[in-house]
Amino acid sequence: MADTAHLLQHVQDAYCFEVPRALWHHRFSSVDSVPGFLRHEHPDWTIGQYENYLAGKVLIPQPFATLKSLHAKESGFAISKFMLLEVVAAILVCAIFIPLARKIQHGGPPRGRFWNMWEAMALYFRDDVARAAIGKHDGDRFAPFVWTLFFFLLLCNLLGILPWSGTPTGALATTGTLALLTLLVVIGSGMFKLGFLGFWRAQVPHMDLPGPLALVLVPSLFVIEVVGLLIKHTVLAVRLLANMFAGHVVLAVIVGFIAETAGHAIWYGVAPASVLGAVALSMLELFVAFLQAYIFTFLAAIFIGMAVHPH
Repeated sequence: MADTAHLLQHVQDAYCFEVPRALWHHRFSSVDSVPGFLRHEHPDWTIGQYENYLAGKVLIPQPFATLKSLHAKESGFAISKFMLLEVVAAILVCAIFIPLARKIQHGGPPRGRFWNMWEAMALYFRDDVARAAIGKHDGDRFAPFVWTLFFFLLLCNLLGILPWSGTPTGALATTGTLALLTLLVVIGSGMFKLGFLGFWRAQVPHMDLPGPLALVLVPSLFVIEVVGLLIKHTVLAVRLLANMFAGHVVLAVIVGFIAETAGHAIWYGVAPASVLGAVALSMLELFVAFLQAYIFTFLAAIFIGMAVHPH
């Protein structure tokens, strides 16, 4: 199982991009030029061993941090591959929708299947997600947030399907930040619509209770509702993380069977089955990329709707 464990470790490597070994070989002039964390882990290695270990790994420069390993930092501000891919996703969103907005700003329809595809998706999320969950008037105000959230998530998910890339939404820092932003929008929109006291008072449904019972139940229900609000957004982050990360782990394990059976007669049966299984699972991952972006966005719209239109 050593090769499979090695593949699983690569899934967690945050500070390098994986490429075929033949495409990238590190060359060090001396042991001192080897990254410090690697010298610390293997102080007795030769330069050739360091180069062999890093073959196929494109290290991300770290001018502001010291790494402990390829998947953990020791100190400072470390730049991970997920950060870079998030920037790529954001640039792609701008590259698609700024030209699309310019095409339709004068009222004319965009022409071409490519532009019609993105416009149809945007209209669907405005009409059947934002307006349906938040209401027509408020839904139109929150449509830009809903659009940005969905398309950014979608492109982050799809980037993970590209070979030798990575899935930004397979990191808790990414999904947690998006869930935190959603929580801030939920609380901020609720307080903007109902007022500070009105929003927090609305967390407890109106009940005709006698005085002594209300003194006990109302504070208890308030605490439960606030904790529930936090839990809902925590689950929002964990659900997306688990679905995106688990798919890549399963892919790594399936492909790892090829290395595990190398040199044995069963390799001739296992290798084709592993490749076909990986292809089939990659198709499922493509569906999951769209589905999880939709679920996250739809739930975010529902939470906003619950905040601006309480019971």
